[in-house]
Amino acid sequence: MITIESIDLPDLEREAAGLGITLPIEQTKVWADFQAEIPGRTPWGAFRIKRGAEVLAFCSLIDMDTHGYHYLRSMHGPTWVNKPADAAAEHEVIDAIAAEVKKRDHNVAFLRLDTWFEDGYERALSTVPYDRTVVIDITGGDDEILARMKRRGRRDVRKALRECPAECADETAQAIVDFAEYYDVMVETGKRDGFTPAPITDYSDMIAALGADHCRVFAARIEGRVVAWSIVTVNGDLAVRYYAGMRNDVMRLHVTDKLLYDECCILGSQGLKRYDLMGIGSDFAPSLMGLNEFKTKFTEEVTEVAAGHDIPIKKVFYKSLQVAKTVKDRIR
Repeated sequence: MITIESIDLPDLEREAAGLGITLPIEQTKVWADFQAEIPGRTPWGAFRIKRGAEVLAFCSLIDMDTHGYHYLRSMHGPTWVNKPADAAAEHEVIDAIAAEVKKRDHNVAFLRLDTWFEDGYERALSTVPYDRTVVIDITGGDDEILARMKRRGRRDVRKALRECPAECADETAQAIVDFAEYYDVMVETGKRDGFTPAPITDYSDMIAALGADHCRVFAARIEGRVVAWSIVTVNGDLAVRYYAGMRNDVMRLHVTDKLLYDECCILGSQGLKRYDLMGIGSDFAPSLMGLNEFKTKFTEEVTEVAAGHDIPIKKVFYKSLQVAKTVKDRIR
């Protein structure tokens, strides 16, 4: 029988560490505290999920108040002690979480959790979930990091190291003080790639709230000017490349190859073991296919991950949201 127990996030982190689990940063207290500062987002609570005396998973949830309704989001959650053996085992846990939420909070319209299996869940109404990513092994030093790349990755990095004039460094301290110079690069990136960046405060507040222990800003400069940068989250031995931007006039200089390689080397020297480039395209996420050529050259392997799905609590209301989205998509 599955039991769902409330747990404070410091206890969740301690218990997960005791079981040898590196939590995604989105499942930690520092992330919940950061989310609490964003309008419309409130840490809702966290669960320990058990079968008998065996701990199966942990799950931290954020209440998202949007468009007049509430849903609960658990980014990269549940965090499993061991990946569920099959869809039935996962459904048993997900159904138990949904039942517990429904019992505790009548305002929640649906859950958005990351699941290993797809059948029986709904595709996320918003956001672009992914089921594959690239995770680079950054252990063993600079030469080992390079040696584990695909041949074209090694070729491009070596060319960048020889020819690219950019100087790359950890600029977290500078970015915390003033993010304007970096944000200007993101605005240019958005115009080129067809998206509207979030307000500058979304980035600057994230860096400040997570702090240098959990968030780094790396930048590439040419003649003192920022031409590319990335925001990287850190928890335990895992780093994740959350955001990145690059100026148009340096696209042929292999700046991003040099910057990403330097990030791997710096993070590896600090004792981190894995660097997640955060999502690539697949049949599940075809809109992300454009990322594959660049990201997949840095490792021989693609990593499968749980993907975001919706679990309706108020099923009739959720159906109305689906219909509204369908109409909106057709108008577009």
